[in-house]
Amino acid sequence: MRLFFFFIPFFSLIQGQLTLEHMEPGKRGDKYRAWVYFMDKNGSTKADISDQAWKRRLKNNIKSNSRWLDLEISNNYIEALKKLNLIVRRQSRWLNAVSIETDIKTLNTILKFDFVKKIDPVIGFTKNSTNDTVTDVAAMQISENNERDFDYGNSFAQIEQINCHSAHESGYFGQGVRILVLDTGYKLSHLAFQEINVIAQYDFINDDEETANETEDNDLSSQHSHGTKILSIVAGYYPGTIIGPAFQSEYLLAKTEDISSETPIEEDNYVAALEWGESLGADISTSSLGYLDWYSYCDMDGNTAVTTNAVDIAASLGMLCITAAGNWGSEPPPSDPCEIPVQHYISAPADADSVISVGGVSSSGTIAYFCSRGPTYDGRIKPEVCAMGIGVWCASSSDDNTLISQSNGTSTAAPLICGAAAVIMSAQPTWTAMNVRDALLNTASQFNNPDTIYGYGIVDVMAAINYGQSTGLETGSGFPKDFQISAAYPNPFNPSISVDITVAVDGHLIVEVLDISGRMISKLYDGYIVHSTNKLNWVPNGVPAGIYFIKATLNGWSYIQKVTLLK
Repeated sequence: MRLFFFFIPFFSLIQGQLTLEHMEPGKRGDKYRAWVYFMDKNGSTKADISDQAWKRRLKNNIKSNSRWLDLEISNNYIEALKKLNLIVRRQSRWLNAVSIETDIKTLNTILKFDFVKKIDPVIGFTKNSTNDTVTDVAAMQISENNERDFDYGNSFAQIEQINCHSAHESGYFGQGVRILVLDTGYKLSHLAFQEINVIAQYDFINDDEETANETEDNDLSSQHSHGTKILSIVAGYYPGTIIGPAFQSEYLLAKTEDISSETPIEEDNYVAALEWGESLGADISTSSLGYLDWYSYCDMDGNTAVTTNAVDIAASLGMLCITAAGNWGSEPPPSDPCEIPVQHYISAPADADSVISVGGVSSSGTIAYFCSRGPTYDGRIKPEVCAMGIGVWCASSSDDNTLISQSNGTSTAAPLICGAAAVIMSAQPTWTAMNVRDALLNTASQFNNPDTIYGYGIVDVMAAINYGQSTGLETGSGFPKDFQISAAYPNPFNPSISVDITVAVDGHLIVEVLDISGRMISKLYDGYIVHSTNKLNWVPNGVPAGIYFIKATLNGWSYIQKVTLLK
């Protein structure tokens, strides 16, 4: 169910001038919001990356020395823009771009700067609502003499379905894992959050550190309602009423979605929050956002939407990203795959290849009628996995003490999978983010026969925890421990990219670069190798910008990773 309907300005370039193709009814005067992308990062300084982030990157074999993504945007470029009396809303070092608010005349002036690569509109988002059906109910009261450790109350069904209660009984509660939540805001005064460990929080709407509702001038009374529900599903601890999977994890709370009808939920807040959380060491991110209004199914290719690209960058830095698949499955498939809006299918950023997109099922395991379907436009399985998305119990922001509610939507399934991933990480602290992703998918209810409705099926937390005991996940994606390959770096890249391969046995190693169709375009190595670490570089010549794959094969084992060439 879509809560918001709005139009976004799109720009086209005609004879060197930007023109507006679609007018936005809610715009303020003649002001428009746009991304300005820069050619390079000349004169840039390094960003402030926390020790926790470096630790996560090291665990995920991310080679971050001199990483282009960690360089700030050139201050000279930003100052040149500010001289035009415009508003700089957000800065993205990952995209090497800023989002600004100005008029069309100024946009055309900016386009003439030799350091500006391109200008795109800032696109709005539609929240994947949990409110298809919402029922407020009186919760059970906590007994002061309750001796039970895991009295899940009504939330037991959503925990049991993913076999997380067994992990809790084994002592895994998400401890030692840092989770980034992106949503509308959070009412932390609710008793469901009496034990939550919030490391940091930031309001990307009002630019302050308060993620609960602020004054009526800043927030509507229901602003933090959705985020409060989502956070309680993953982090709540209210015995006898609700217990989330990861109630002992650390939390970074980002308030990114403006629910007021005047202001779209914008991608620049989403990208900024991802960068913020990554720099503070988030191991996992979870969101219930879905872009719908101006994309077609043809755009669900994993490479088009800004948030999709940002999610893939976050994943390349060792963060496990989780998002709701969307609530548009009840819409008929479009007769023309390139018509707008997309509907029926998953929406960005659920189309990202590195994300775990989550579908919703009933307590009996039947797919929800509203759950968005796959595949992606380029044929990949979506959603990846499922959890309960009908009748999910969560905290209500209307009362701090005794009210909880039931909600529907893939938005409620995503935090359950986020919590499941955190529990697996706490049980297997040496696993990389991709190890956890593989374990979740390869132990789900239909991993042998995935489809475009359930994906790999309903997850099984305990089975995922035990998955690595027989598959050698210690070094990544089912590989034996004697073959280790780093994430390619920098990624995205220009002009070259590197990968480190360590081989502890003798064997024939082949490393190839493939294009999106699987055609080999370059061979980086083909020969016998003995007990060594090799750094391989690819300098593409005469190759267009886009998505490529680096495939490494040793003695029958193959590992493939996606890289992005920017120009």
